[in-house]
Amino acid sequence: MRNMTIMLISILTFLNCTKTEEVIVKEYVDFPVEVQVEKIVTNTVTETVNVLFPPEDYGFTRKGKSTVFYTGQTTRLDQATELKKDMNDAASTKTLLDNMFNNGTGFTDSSLDGSKKCGNKTAASPIASATVKPLFDSWITEFAEVVAPAVNSGTTASAGVAGLYTESDGSREVKINGKGFEFNQIFSKGLIGALQVDQIINQYLSVGKLDSGTAREDNDNGVYGYALPGETELTITKMEHYWDEGFGYLQGLDNQFVPGLAAEGDRAHLNYYLNKINSQGNEDGITKKIYDAFTLGRAAIVAKDYDERDKQAAIVAAELSKVIGYKAFYYIEKGSTSIAAGKWAAAHHALSEAYGFILGMQFTKAADGEPYMTNGEVNTMLDALAAGNGFWDRTPAELDDMAAQLKAATGLSSP
Repeated sequence: MRNMTIMLISILTFLNCTKTEEVIVKEYVDFPVEVQVEKIVTNTVTETVNVLFPPEDYGFTRKGKSTVFYTGQTTRLDQATELKKDMNDAASTKTLLDNMFNNGTGFTDSSLDGSKKCGNKTAASPIASATVKPLFDSWITEFAEVVAPAVNSGTTASAGVAGLYTESDGSREVKINGKGFEFNQIFSKGLIGALQVDQIINQYLSVGKLDSGTAREDNDNGVYGYALPGETELTITKMEHYWDEGFGYLQGLDNQFVPGLAAEGDRAHLNYYLNKINSQGNEDGITKKIYDAFTLGRAAIVAKDYDERDKQAAIVAAELSKVIGYKAFYYIEKGSTSIAAGKWAAAHHALSEAYGFILGMQFTKAADGEPYMTNGEVNTMLDALAAGNGFWDRTPAELDDMAAQLKAATGLSSP
């Protein structure tokens, strides 16, 4: 029995020893895996940026020589000065005045005789009305053929009668036509707008002029179109010279290197009245602002930065236009005050100045790029001033209303 038990255990043990256990072995194998990686490549790009550093004054040179001249503009301003004087001289003839204005001859200063003249530059920009230049010619005719003979014959001016009118206290005398027009004042103040302002902002500083023909291409490529007076080598681009000519219509009788008036400079034209605006209290610094814009715009042309050029041209236009706007209503108000005080010679003088400045309103260009008044609007106001017996018939109330209209048109007001 015992042996049987042993055998049974042995058999069981054998069976247990032959049992197979399944062992799972995990084998890890590295397989290549595609992974997207953002690759950042840094490229160094060199960009040339022109930074404008304008000179301290309107001085520009090339090859050691100045590139600025505007002798033609200086000549015309000197001619306008003599025309103003002779348009108040009862000895002046129509032939003399017409030759001075339209032919550039007959001046007391013979150095002014030549190819330069004011007539062909008056209201000559592309935007100017063809009706304006004939007005100046008609004023020459009426002064020489109506006013001067009446003055020479000793006629005392009155409503509807040309002649000489003297203030009762002797403080002023005026040579006027039957409407009270003092022609040297109308003529000279009219030229400030129709010649100087028009030539500066609607001609020489306009994109149409600065980029005309090959001017822009030449400026880009350093192709020169002008030489300094007395020299033969071309050293100045067309665009540079056009801009300088615009500058010359303002600063031509004064110092190129200093803003404002020179000691013996402009005493009758645009820069003279700009100086008055600069001194009136609410426009302090306008003279330098315009001078700096001229300077930076010229530097921009040298740097071929035409966006900056045009930005500065717009500043010049908007600020110079203020001269016309301010003086138009200033002299209307002065005329009103003079009439109220019974000062008729003073009134005729002031209203003649106002008439000339109002004529110039159509040549202005405000910040929005538009003139203060159109040719039609200007003519409507001038017709109102001249209605009936002209200035003799105007009342302070009428003139105050006109001043309000001018202030509304310009957005300007008395300081």
